[in-house]
Amino acid sequence: MRQICATLAALTESARHELLTFDDPAACLGLPIPEPFLELAGTCVRTATERVTTVRQIVPRHALSRVAAADVAGAARLPGRARLTQSIPFKMIVVDRAVAVVPLDLELLYNGLLLIRDPVVVQALVRAHHAWWETGDEVPARTAPPGALPTHLRPVLEALLAGLTDETAAARLGISGRTYSRRVGELLAALGTTSRFRAGAEAARRGWL
Repeated sequence: MRQICATLAALTESARHELLTFDDPAACLGLPIPEPFLELAGTCVRTATERVTTVRQIVPRHALSRVAAADVAGAARLPGRARLTQSIPFKMIVVDRAVAVVPLDLELLYNGLLLIRDPVVVQALVRAHHAWWETGDEVPARTAPPGALPTHLRPVLEALLAGLTDETAAARLGISGRTYSRRVGELLAALGTTSRFRAGAEAARRGWL
């Protein structure tokens, strides 16, 4: 699992221009997959949206309703642009049209993944994504209500409350130490404090816990 997590984190961290995905966030429901791995998968894409111009995710229609019914925090909020289709052919991530990741079983990255760098194969996968994208329905971007904790900062708050070091927290979330430090600063600013110690109390007062 560590090797897969490290590979996914490094790959999405390298994205500079475009990130394309086929994803089914409901595929993991009910399966014995460690929570840190599930969190990493979403965090990687959310992190990429901070610096990548184009993020396009294609999700099967049934997925969002299932994760919402299961009360999976944050799973129904898709960063970047997203479209719903009747189905997806397989799970996939394509970074900058240069490298693609496909699960060995085509469904769960947790069970192993295949890195594809052959330009012909990668281009074929990009075309497949484009074809599905054209048939999908746009998912409107969701914004957090005023005063709510921004979704991308919740994992940071949880890491602070757990007493993790910055290095450990960044590794667990699959982001760089610099990105994690920046998010801690953003979280503290949102809480109106410069003290990590007071952050938990202020978050509790606002009902963010």
